[in-house]
Amino acid sequence: MRQIVLDTETTGLDPKSGHRIIEIGCVELVNRKLTGRHYHQYINPERQVDDGAIEVHGITNEFLVDKPVFAQIADEFMTFCEGAELVIHNAPFDVGFINAELKRLGNPRWQSVAAHCGVLDTLALAREKHPGQKNNLDALCKRYFVDNSQRDLHGALLDAEILADVYLIMTGGQTDLALAGADSGSDQEEGREAQQLEVGTIRRLSADRAPLAVVRAGAEELEAHESFLALLEKSSGKHFW
Repeated sequence: MRQIVLDTETTGLDPKSGHRIIEIGCVELVNRKLTGRHYHQYINPERQVDDGAIEVHGITNEFLVDKPVFAQIADEFMTFCEGAELVIHNAPFDVGFINAELKRLGNPRWQSVAAHCGVLDTLALAREKHPGQKNNLDALCKRYFVDNSQRDLHGALLDAEILADVYLIMTGGQTDLALAGADSGSDQEEGREAQQLEVGTIRRLSADRAPLAVVRAGAEELEAHESFLALLEKSSGKHFW
């Protein structure tokens, strides 16, 4: 399964008011593993960026002057995403902006996001898993212990990379985020082949085996555990146990 974790930055909040995309960042997942492929582009919006938006992402009008307009990058961007499921935090926002850009483009090849991609909204998913809690990207990073220390300002590619980590943990507990093609050499190949064989092999334990030892926490350990949970409760207001 191919997925594209995507984020955008914009000149303002509403494409219906003429606001435009100024940055697109995407990272590719195949079968829930990062491949190392990504797409990143700054875009000249052909209009001014709102001051409030600049405070969020730090992308100035002066920086965007020499960047390509959306029409110049549309084919490359949409070809990168075509056929994939887009993983987006608050998907209606980003999809709305992309669709507005495609409509403005007027290219019959690219009519809408839904015509070429599936969409998974991680904000809706997070609200379902954690009702009544904060579910913005920073809150999810804190909840799932994902490092977002470099996120002083919003940036499309950095936010897409962070969201990929959050999404993988939130949907499957996966913590090994190594690139899919990172292994090399005959030892790794043999190890993978052996691993694949083990997956399809049923290994039965002897009925005469010694019973497994059960190690239970002592009174001091239980007390230390309760103290730690109380500390979490005090610092974050809620814990998961």
